[in-house]
Amino acid sequence: MDNEYLLNFLKEKNVATIKKKKHTYLTYYGLEQQDTYVLKDGVVKVSIVLCDGREFNITYLKGLDMISLLKDEINKMTTASFHARIESDTATFYRINRKLFEQYVKENEELQVYIDSYYRKKMTEAIYRQQLMTMNGKNGAVCAFIYHLIPLFGRQVKKGVFIDLQITNDDIANFCGVSTRNSVNRILRGLREENVITMVYHKILILDVDYLKRYVQ
Repeated sequence: MDNEYLLNFLKEKNVATIKKKKHTYLTYYGLEQQDTYVLKDGVVKVSIVLCDGREFNITYLKGLDMISLLKDEINKMTTASFHARIESDTATFYRINRKLFEQYVKENEELQVYIDSYYRKKMTEAIYRQQLMTMNGKNGAVCAFIYHLIPLFGRQVKKGVFIDLQITNDDIANFCGVSTRNSVNRILRGLREENVITMVYHKILILDVDYLKRYVQ
C-alpha cells in the first residue's frame, strides 16, 4: 500500500488541511458526516466507547492514514461510538467533502486499489492483535503491546529502545483488554523488577527487546 500515492493525489487535488491540538478529538456524527479526514502528520489514538461507558482502544495511527475509512470499517462491525484523539502536540489532517472523495474513488481505479488494500491491511492487523490478546494472557498482551510500539515510537538510545510517547496505564489496559489499571501496574512492576523495562520521564525505556519479542512470535 503506497502512501506516497495517496499523498500526491491529495496534493494534486489541492485538498485543504486543518490542525488539531493534543488531547482534542475529531468529531464524528455517524455515516452522514459531510467530510472525510486523512491524517497527514502527528499521532492519533483510535478507540470505541461501549454502551456501558467502557473504552476499548483499537490502534495508534501515525503519519499518513485514512481516519474516516477506518471509522467506516469499524461502524460495519459495531454501533459503539468512535473516537479519534490527538496524542501528539499537534496533528494535521486533510479534509475533503465525503461525496467528492467517493466520486474520486469511483473515477480512479488506482485509488480504488489503494482503498481496498487499506481495508485488507487494517483487517489483518485487527485479527493479529486479537490473536495476541487471546493467546498470551494479560502479561503477554501487555508485552506484545509494548513491543509493537517500537516501530511507531521507538528510538534507539544507549541503554535500549526509548518509546517516545507518554502512554498512561489506563490506555495500556484499554489496548490490551485488561480490566483495571491496577493489573497493568502489577504487570509493569514485574517487568521493571526483571529489568525488561524502566521508566524515564513517564515514558517506557525497553531494556530487553528479546524478552518482549517472545510474545509476538
